[in-house]
Amino acid sequence: MGAYETISVDPVTPRVGALVSGVDLGGPLGNQQFQEIHDALMRHEVLFFRDQHMSLDQHKAFGARFGELDVHPGSPGPDGHPEILIIHADENSKRVAGERWHSDVSCLPEPPMGSVLHLHVVPPCGGGDTLFASAGAAYDALSEPMKQFLAPLTAIHSGDHVYRGRYAHQGVDDRDKVYPEAQHPIVRTHPVTGRKSLFVNETFTTRIPELTPAESRALLDFLTAHIVKPEFQVRFKWAENSVAFWDNRAVQHHAMWDYYPEVRSGFRVTIKGDRPF
Repeated sequence: MGAYETISVDPVTPRVGALVSGVDLGGPLGNQQFQEIHDALMRHEVLFFRDQHMSLDQHKAFGARFGELDVHPGSPGPDGHPEILIIHADENSKRVAGERWHSDVSCLPEPPMGSVLHLHVVPPCGGGDTLFASAGAAYDALSEPMKQFLAPLTAIHSGDHVYRGRYAHQGVDDRDKVYPEAQHPIVRTHPVTGRKSLFVNETFTTRIPELTPAESRALLDFLTAHIVKPEFQVRFKWAENSVAFWDNRAVQHHAMWDYYPEVRSGFRVTIKGDRPF
């Protein structure tokens, strides 16, 4: 992960986030350019790109270079593109995607490796930023006794309370649908970098089965607040045709909804991951 020859990588903060230039994500990636983007993602955990023009097929092709694409368990994609997640908010929206801190679909037994979001329309008034927090930096900042205490613990991640009834406006009748639930280690090890990070979030994580309910709630409240401290964050200000590519194994994110009734719209692909260990 040394110098880059085919792209430029400019860190946004010392802990997390980098702006990448010198690449057209809509075109074919050579092996070296692919490897350099991959290496930059491993190092900086979330990458930002400006002025990118991609069709849905090109968007999917870029994501698929990094792994098999996933299909969202609740939200249907555009016709012919089940791997595409529609991200859209306007004056009719009652809620928006990502209003609370989370790692994407962490309720899956094998949560996503990464997500690639391409926004085409952004609020003219500004707003709609996405905040990212490094779960590895948050783990590193814990005391050694706390790290030892957390090491054997797991947490339950559930999708039911997040997704049930949420996509009725898209014609989804989920009364008989079973949404995923999974049990993951609280401290996960990144399969590429080997870095340890905290893997609980306020959206999907419901309890720590090894603890009493009161202990579980207190510890989850502490951890979810600790992970998203400002010193572990980077904030991305979107512009039309910007792209963010984040590693769900390493960061959590939060989408600001501070632009109502303006429109914010685009598409996301999600790359399958592996079982946390």
